[in-house]
Amino acid sequence: QVQLVESGGGLVQAGGSLRLSCAASGRTLSIYVMAWFRQAPGKEREFVAGINWSGGSTDYADSVKGRFTISRDNAKNTVYLQMNSSKPEDTAVYYCASRRIIILKRAYEYAYWGQGTQVIVSS
Repeated sequence: QVQLVESGGGLVQAGGSLRLSCAASGRTLSIYVMAWFRQAPGKEREFVAGINWSGGSTDYADSVKGRFTISRDNAKNTVYLQMNSSKPEDTAVYYCASRRIIILKRAYEYAYWGQGTQVIVSS
């Protein structure tokens, strides 16, 4: 079992930056793929970014490439999402998720989820 708790959400102006954190507990973090998803009102949950156990492999949604950066610190059992050049369309609840082995992009393929943190980007 893996428990995930997100933090760092809030209100940011368009063009601004925000850093989300996801603290994990339970099974050893280093053996899990970690990912960020987001869900805006009335929309499906979508993949944002993922990172493998070593941090050597990452993947991003086209909509955030070049603006967001995912990273992890296995010593701290924490995964981060650095959001730069934020846009109003980035407004959503952001969720941290975990699974084994490889980065995948469908929400149903992730077994463990946090409770989410709200991000609002004002124009």
